[in-house]
Formats: sequence, C-alpha cells, structure tokens
Amino acid sequence: MTLAASRTIVHLSDLHFGRADPGVVRALHDAVWTLEPDIVAISGDLTQRARRGQFRRAKDFIDSLPSPRLVVPGNHDVPLFNLIARLFDPLGGYRRAVTGDLSPTLTDEVVWVTGIDTTRPASWKSGRVDAETLTRIQASLDGVPSATVKIVVAHHPFDTSDGTGATPSLHTLTAAGIDVFLTGHLHTSYAGHTAQRYNTGGRSAVVVEAATATSTRLRQEANGFNVLRVAAGSIQVEARTWDGRTFVTRDVQAFSRGNSGWTGG
Repeated sequence: MTLAASRTIVHLSDLHFGRADPGVVRALHDAVWTLEPDIVAISGDLTQRARRGQFRRAKDFIDSLPSPRLVVPGNHDVPLFNLIARLFDPLGGYRRAVTGDLSPTLTDEVVWVTGIDTTRPASWKSGRVDAETLTRIQASLDGVPSATVKIVVAHHPFDTSDGTGATPSLHTLTAAGIDVFLTGHLHTSYAGHTAQRYNTGGRSAVVVEAATATSTRLRQEANGFNVLRVAAGSIQVEARTWDGRTFVTRDVQAFSRGNSGWTGG
C-alpha cells in the first residue's frame, strides 16, 4: 500500500463463478486495474456451488487483480447438496483453492481492514458472527489508533433475519470502534450510516453493500461494485454499475466523521 493520506478500496462481492458472465468478468478486471486500488476486498460467494472447477476459475480471476487482496467466503462457497462435506468440512474447497486464512487483516496508518467468516453451514443460506470472532476483533482494536478507519468485510449484511433491525453483533462492533461494514449476499447495492438504517443509538458506522459483480443471477439491479475513497475523517462511496459495455458511476455518497461516528450519505 502507498503512504498517501487516503486509500482507494475496491469492494467486490458475489462473483458466483459457475454462473458468471464472461464479458462482465473481463470488463470488471479492466475496470479494477484502471482504478489502481490500494486494496481489493471481496465479500464472498466466489462460486455458485462450491465446486472444484468453480473455485479454480474464481482463484484465477482473483489472482489477476491488483494486490493486496482481502477475501472472505460466502454461503455459496459451502456445498449445498453434499451434506457430509457441508457438515464436516464446509469450507474445505475454499481453503484449498483460495486461502486458509478466515480472518485476514490488512493495516497501515490510514486503514485497518479485517475479514470475517459469517457462513453457517447447518442452515446454509443465513449467516452469523460468533462470539469468538467478536472477541478477536475487540481485542485487535485495542492497539489500533483512533484516527485509523476500521473496516470489517463480511458476506452477510448485519440485519436481523426477521427484518426488525440490526443484529447484536453490529451494535457490538460499532461500539468497539468499527467504522465501515462491507457486505454482499443480497445482490443489491446500498450505502448509508447505521443511525439512518437502524435504531442503533450512540455511535454510528457506515454500511456498504455491493451488487453482484459478475453473476447472471440478478435481482432487479445490474452487475456492479463499489469504490471507497477513505481518509481519516471522510469516506466517499461510489457505486459502479454495468451498462452493457462497461462499468459507469451510478451514485456517489460522502460521509464524514464526527463525535458520534459517521454521518452523511
């Protein structure tokens, strides 16, 4: 990473190799390189069905992107139909093909970025943050300077499954000092602060969700990804959208840090 006062982070999610559009994949590769990011963060669902060939294609694509890269698994990276593998070695394919590090961390004087595994093999689709992960993050934050922007990358959004609001883990991590949550899973993009989206009270953080970057399984939104420009007191989030030929900027939102966290959007 460079030593400038800001960082450019490209946020990709839901690649779904096995159902990826080859033309979009090629265009995404070129678009990411044009941005010259300091970090590429990928928030899960690298494959469609956690098959060996799909992992191989996903890994080849990831390796072709600028580094450093921080990657976490999603529920589609856990076998669905192979119940033995799903229950006894759910992320075996991911570990062998992509990385065995399920809590990757990148840090410098501007950003501290950590990834977490939110997959829940027993229920496959839904996600969770376990107590051990919360404890690890809280302990890790003790030595991080207050001005450093602290970012968590996870596959599942931090919403309760019944739609009533934020999960306890979001409250815990925001109170512990997390500034930004980067997630995917829903195939729809969003950027806002937690006080705006949830009744969290107290400190607020920035929530950024990504559309599916390359999958043909769309949910009323074209393929897309996010670009974050991060500095100590400001964050700009750009949503890039596929227009059938290239990725264009669809929306830009700006957030600033205050005494009670982040506002704007």
